[in-house]
Amino acid sequence: MHSAGLVLHPKRDSAPAVEAVLGWAANRGIKILGIAEEIVRLDCKAVGVSAEELATQSDLLVSLGGDGTMLRAMRLADGQRAPVLGVNLGKLGFLAEVDVPDLPGALSMIDEHKFTVEPRLAVDAVIGGRTVTAFNDVAVVRVPGDGGALVAVRVNEEQFVSYAADAVIVATPTGSTAYSFSAGGPITSPAVEALLVTPAAPHSAYGRGVVLSVHDTLALEVLSNSGRLAVEVDGIVEGYVQPGERIELCARPSAARVVRLGRTTFFQRARRKLRLSDSAEISPSP
Repeated sequence: MHSAGLVLHPKRDSAPAVEAVLGWAANRGIKILGIAEEIVRLDCKAVGVSAEELATQSDLLVSLGGDGTMLRAMRLADGQRAPVLGVNLGKLGFLAEVDVPDLPGALSMIDEHKFTVEPRLAVDAVIGGRTVTAFNDVAVVRVPGDGGALVAVRVNEEQFVSYAADAVIVATPTGSTAYSFSAGGPITSPAVEALLVTPAAPHSAYGRGVVLSVHDTLALEVLSNSGRLAVEVDGIVEGYVQPGERIELCARPSAARVVRLGRTTFFQRARRKLRLSDSAEISPSP
């Protein structure tokens, strides 16, 4: 490994984690890069580069923050060779692999090649002629005061179902534990290649979600009696759509890769971080 890049949370204190990475790198002759405008607030020896240079010049990206920072690092890694190691500085940190105290050990495991990389699917959405990419989800969401989200779901150019809801979410398996989960969608292993369509607070006759193959084409049509809708991409508003407009969505497998050290499984993390519990009628397993 010749270089590694840092992706920092804009506000949280990442200094202890940065020092751990710099100490590891100094002993191995590895250059540490950081986005210039992010590392300027830290007194560290990382080399400032642009976001594009960070993505293309790094052999490993280290995300220091929460799930939002991890998603940004995955977007930077989209189509590049560098896998992403997630280090949790927040509370939930569902996507992260390690907490700060475990970072030195994790870096040693990377040195010893005791890790695997896990491909992650992205979804590309075309909004008004512009393509945006999400690793969690794309959601069309009602704007308060503008009426509900009335949306037709078209699969392979055939209308399948129409929803009247507060939002309609198109999630990747990575995003199945985010907005889609809170709306009642299924928890989905990241090893599955699929898109999940989940209505939030549906008040239509059919209110269940749909699981689609990555080979299916998908479009969301805003119906004529819908309100104006915000388009959220990984939780960030990227634009608005009006009645009569349409959003084309396409799954893209293996868009980015994340580092896994084998300490926990996806299902162990999901059970712990989402605080899942069994029915009160079921006796605990021995």
